[in-house]
Amino acid sequence: MVNKTFIPEGEAAPASQIGATLEALAATIAARRDADEASYTYRLLTGNVDGVLKKVMEESGEVALAAKDVEGWATSSLAAAVALEAASAGAGDAASDAEATDEGAGAPLSVQLPPEYGEAVDHLRYEAADVVYHLLVVLERYGIMLDEFAAELNNRMTEGERPRGAVRLHDEFVRRGK
Repeated sequence: MVNKTFIPEGEAAPASQIGATLEALAATIAARRDADEASYTYRLLTGNVDGVLKKVMEESGEVALAAKDVEGWATSSLAAAVALEAASAGAGDAASDAEATDEGAGAPLSVQLPPEYGEAVDHLRYEAADVVYHLLVVLERYGIMLDEFAAELNNRMTEGERPRGAVRLHDEFVRRGK
């Protein structure tokens, strides 16, 4: 395979926990090419391409729905806090209302998030992992190595945003749109 990536001279590749995790997962997925039909990953790698592509689409949709759930719990909690504060402010007389308004001006609103919010965040993380797994299966299926994928992401960042030593694509492999 053609080497499409490089690390600029004088720079070293950065160490990263997520990098190590993605590398281990990508290696596990690649090793499943030698598994048998009992392996779900093997079936995704060798079966009809529509199967794995449908999983990427399905899991991406589930990430969007999970994110909406997180947003919903956060928004409803904020609305409840605003309503509670408004109700509390309306409970006193006019003089104390004026004092409370002056004293409370600029004070941050305290929002108590319900347990469901944390559960929704956990579910979002779970669904995001599903997307990444299925995406890595698609990349493996077509021979796109993790460093090449990282180089694509790194090429999209400015010099100041990109980590020092980040792998890049050689210019002849940079494609923008169809």
